[in-house]
Amino acid sequence: MVIIMTKHVYNFYAGPATLPLPALKKAQEELLDFQGTGMSLMEISHRSKEYAKMHAEASGLVKELMDLPDDYKIMWLQGGASSQFYMVPLNLQQKEKSMEYVNTGVWSKKAIKEGRFYGDVKVVASSEDENFSYIPNDIEFSDNAAFAHITGNNTIYGTEYHEWPKVSSNVPLTCDMSSHIMDKVIDPKKFGVIYAGAQKNIGPAGVTLVIVREDLFGRVPENTPTLQKWKTHAEKDSLFNTGPCWAIYMCKLSLEYLKSLGGVPAIEKINRKKAKILYDVIDNSSGFYRGHAKPASRSLMNVTFNLPTSELEAKCITEGLSRGMVGLKGHRSVGGMRASIYNAMPIEGVQALADFLKEFQEKNQ
Repeated sequence: MVIIMTKHVYNFYAGPATLPLPALKKAQEELLDFQGTGMSLMEISHRSKEYAKMHAEASGLVKELMDLPDDYKIMWLQGGASSQFYMVPLNLQQKEKSMEYVNTGVWSKKAIKEGRFYGDVKVVASSEDENFSYIPNDIEFSDNAAFAHITGNNTIYGTEYHEWPKVSSNVPLTCDMSSHIMDKVIDPKKFGVIYAGAQKNIGPAGVTLVIVREDLFGRVPENTPTLQKWKTHAEKDSLFNTGPCWAIYMCKLSLEYLKSLGGVPAIEKINRKKAKILYDVIDNSSGFYRGHAKPASRSLMNVTFNLPTSELEAKCITEGLSRGMVGLKGHRSVGGMRASIYNAMPIEGVQALADFLKEFQEKNQ
């Protein structure tokens, strides 16, 4: 069978998002015969030695790239990051202690809603007063909270934490990193829990990476359903039941690509360069392009902006598509345009978009 490659466009969708081309090509090569098994990885047993080796390599790459201490356990779970909106409070709840959240957008609000099913929720800070265009300053979590929860990056509004809020040593900081995990170097010891749907920055849809400090596993009530306990999955290395094997495999290939670039320190430099290219276009456009996020809160991953009219926005999106740049329409909450420039987006794609935007302004202002 001959496989014909069609033209590969620049994919600026917020998710599912672009994947590294080398990872896609490797998956294509191994699609019908995974490492000499005569079967696709989608067909082999998750109990086989071939799968076990791949699974361990994927987890090992996460540990290496994020510099995780030994007491942090890696899990590959199903249900999307949205399932963690209820698994976090379910697994971290403590009697007579409130659960504290910062509200920075749609995904924070969804997490807050789920938390309220398990106890008292306090919203300690919010940027809703200005349509989530900034990350609140001087966030103060109480010393007696069961946990503190933040959404590290906000795809819809284009904001990102660049400094982590302080928490008491007995309050685990929990972060939804779905849209920015591994976009920059972090100190994992600042967090009790990190979770991320893979389909934005580390892989395809279908798997969620969950990282939990092991001393927190003992909090979950014993009468909790088995599969909803993090410790069930941690104790069985995410193999208690059949997991999302193909999605984990694709994450492994994507993480190998990230490692080949020099790991997270290297991709952070690239990400900052990519973001600067686009924000410079916005800042130097004399108001033709207006960024939604305040400069101090701008995301490295999702650049959101508006044009003078909705008609110009539609025209810009259509013309961008004709140039091989897809997924530039903004979310309905803010309208306008959005360029998601995750780890797998090459700098050439960002430069092509910047050149197009400058040309579009010259022709339409």
